[in-house]
Amino acid sequence: MQRLVVCLLAITSAALAEEAKLAPKIDALLSKSEKAAPADDAELLRRVWLDFDGGIPTAEEALSFLADKSADKRSRLIDRLIDAPRFAERMAEAFHVMLMERRGENEAWKTWLVESFKTNKPWDAMVREMLAPDFLNEQQRGAGYFITRRLEKVGQQDTDYPGLTRDVGRMFMGIDLQCCQCHRHLSVTDYKQIDFNGLYTVYQNLKLQPVDDKHKTPWVSEGLIAAKYEFVSVFTDKKEQTAPRIPFGEEVMIPVSTGDDGWLVKPDRKTKEVGQPKFSPLREIAQRVPAPENALFAKNIANRVWWLLNGKGIVEPLDLHHTENPPSHPELLELLGKELTAHHFDLRWLIREIALTKHYQRAGATQRHLIAEQQLRAFLAATGERERLEKNKKPDAAVDAQKYSLADFEKAFAAALANPAKEPELAANPSLRSALFLRNSDHVQWALKPREGNLIDQLSKQSDPADDLYLTVLTRLPDADEKAELAAWLAKHADNKAQALSDYAWALLSSTEFFVNH
Repeated sequence: MQRLVVCLLAITSAALAEEAKLAPKIDALLSKSEKAAPADDAELLRRVWLDFDGGIPTAEEALSFLADKSADKRSRLIDRLIDAPRFAERMAEAFHVMLMERRGENEAWKTWLVESFKTNKPWDAMVREMLAPDFLNEQQRGAGYFITRRLEKVGQQDTDYPGLTRDVGRMFMGIDLQCCQCHRHLSVTDYKQIDFNGLYTVYQNLKLQPVDDKHKTPWVSEGLIAAKYEFVSVFTDKKEQTAPRIPFGEEVMIPVSTGDDGWLVKPDRKTKEVGQPKFSPLREIAQRVPAPENALFAKNIANRVWWLLNGKGIVEPLDLHHTENPPSHPELLELLGKELTAHHFDLRWLIREIALTKHYQRAGATQRHLIAEQQLRAFLAATGERERLEKNKKPDAAVDAQKYSLADFEKAFAAALANPAKEPELAANPSLRSALFLRNSDHVQWALKPREGNLIDQLSKQSDPADDLYLTVLTRLPDADEKAELAAWLAKHADNKAQALSDYAWALLSSTEFFVNH
């Protein structure tokens, strides 16, 4: 009898565990519209590696996975890459590009992002640290770059408080309130002028402060807010007021205070003390935006993670959630938002569950261009130069006319392949600059010269290099036509095999297949 009870408990526990998994629920919702067959092993391997490592596997790693006949090899691959140290760095790269939109680089910010993903810090905690940074906390001050970089003046322009206000709504609630500063939104009924100004009253109250004895990074101070913010519509001249509030939320009560009573630390010109008010709208908003009851917060990040892995959001554009722009799959977005909230905004859990779905693992998934960081990492892995550059080993100046470093490559790839600053990097943006870079760049040409241990050196020593070339560059084996084409090319240029291989590898490395994530 006891054994029966134990068995029944075990069966019940297993059933509950299976019920708690998100992947089957996602596939159940998409089963009617899903037509594509599963991706083959090579396509899935490359997709997962690019998503969770940021690069591509070696030919040996690809062969090992392709030869593995075990039924659970895909889930084991996903778990291995998500548990690897590179996962935190890859997520930091992706979220840096998403959140900062190429506004610049900052080591403290990068360190904070990497450490946050390494420790699997919940997304709501990350957002609270970004929206109300503790600039005196060494582990958190890097998060302040989200705000401080946007408050830096450009030339003679005014501080872009409206831009910061807009980006808080876009990045953390998926709503673009740009048109609502001076009047109601002209095309989105849901967005009101008060929704913009409820946030604006918080951010226009900030002042960017320089590094000082206490603060190791630029930081922000808050002024004293003792009354509601007054705004007027340019259409009606009607005056309205609002206290600090998140869009569609309740106003935050402003404490009644007079004179010095409003200050925790009073400003003092003599000591250059800027002061610290007792009431901090910045902290109030930072608590309300990522709150569990703010459904848009969870839906926004779920939608962005879905886009990151599947190449297309459930709501498009990502920052235009409103009733007249419904999700392509409303029940799916609702499910993702509720499950993520129930799992305490665990992004690693959400990413894994989406990766385990049949939807993510289908053939012919929406193609998504690689960001410049992924492109560089994949390029260096394919050419066999990544380890040399990462170890800061430079070519012998007597052999090569110019020496290169990893920093040189990072700068060159970003300049040629990244989007301009302040533009969402959501789709491929082909340009003459990028085409000329791939065709003529010294960096590209240097990596394709035969050098001890690199791709061209290894292929030159093989009588039939087709398999290794395609596995290394495209993470798949060539078909019969491709093998015949390469053999004919090498036969035609038999007098200089290394150069012929270099030219052929360049063609693969410049192809659409190499620069998109299928």
